[in-house]
Amino acid sequence: METPTSRSSDPIARLARSRHEFGEHGGVNLSIETSATFTVLEAGKMPEIFGGRAGPQGGCFLYGRHFNPTVMVLSRHLAALEALPSAYCTASGMAAISGTLLQACDSGDHIVAGQALYGGTWALLHDYLTRKAGIGATFVDLSDLDAVARAFTPRTRVLYCETLSNPTLRVADLPALARIAHERGAKLVVDNTFAPVAVTPALHGADVVIHSLTKFINGASDIVAGCVCASGEFIDQLYDLHFGSLMLLGPAMDPRAAYEVATRMPNLGLRITEHARRALACAERLEALGAAVIYPGLASHPDHAVFRRIANPGYGAGGLLSVDLGTAERAYRFMEHLQNIEDFGYMAVSLGYSDTLMSASASSTSSELDEASLRAAGISPGLVRLSVGYTGTLEDRLDQLERGYRAAGG
Repeated sequence: METPTSRSSDPIARLARSRHEFGEHGGVNLSIETSATFTVLEAGKMPEIFGGRAGPQGGCFLYGRHFNPTVMVLSRHLAALEALPSAYCTASGMAAISGTLLQACDSGDHIVAGQALYGGTWALLHDYLTRKAGIGATFVDLSDLDAVARAFTPRTRVLYCETLSNPTLRVADLPALARIAHERGAKLVVDNTFAPVAVTPALHGADVVIHSLTKFINGASDIVAGCVCASGEFIDQLYDLHFGSLMLLGPAMDPRAAYEVATRMPNLGLRITEHARRALACAERLEALGAAVIYPGLASHPDHAVFRRIANPGYGAGGLLSVDLGTAERAYRFMEHLQNIEDFGYMAVSLGYSDTLMSASASSTSSELDEASLRAAGISPGLVRLSVGYTGTLEDRLDQLERGYRAAGG
């Protein structure tokens, strides 16, 4: 399902130009195609579809696990957003990650990955793929480009990173990582869940871009979904009837979910900009209080210059910040005060919601990492990740945040 991408360098402009569908009866919203299976008018067409000689590009659909018209509309929007020719959606972000890595690698192959990753991704690479598929992984500090290059083996097929690492918010130098991967015949696969709109990894050499749509792109914390954006050739491989990871493992997105996400994408740029505006203000307030705050929009961030170099202008530095309270006890006191006393936000995992969500990563979304890996990744027991929302007035939220920090002993 190759989709031409706009030449605009602005992601929201590309997204707007991709929205040219109408509903079945001329409605301004797309229609929801809920059929699990699709008919053909001629019996001979079915073997053509099964043989790969006919498909959705020609209006020939087979089965909901293969391709669905509503899901394809959302996929087209996501491909445009990420400046890649093609995309397809999955039932979760982890389905997108696992499907991509299983497609790119065979048994005996190897992956180089950043040492600070979402805990589920780390467990997939460190434990699951090694035991179940014989695919090895080496975790490295991605800011040490020499170490990244040394980690490659003749069987390395993928260099995997997050644009902004979870939860330490280190910034991947995507052009440098792409150069290292491509010089060695590997793909650069980037999880851009933390930085949609703000960064377009494909413009800096990424071959595959993954999202957990559950987060910022959907924005309402009510749908679990994911996507893979890549070349048409790679997306077609994912749906091959014999070797396609998404086709055979079956993590199909429901068309109703695709509709919901698609109808929220027109306001994505507005939401991302406001998330980032407020996150920067919160980071500046915490920094002024002497907190150990991590936010790529701050000049004090070690990768501030890298972020400015790869970021799309006008959309800020993301809606996430982290603050290290030193100990788990102080982190818990900080979050409990903000939720239970100030009504500042919620202690909950995930991100990209309209209200602020807070979690102590070492004991939640990074708990899959062992102690040594947590230390190597720079994830302390007191590190709190905040996905900054946009409800309430900013002035009130900043005052609440300051009181929460002081209540925690700051």
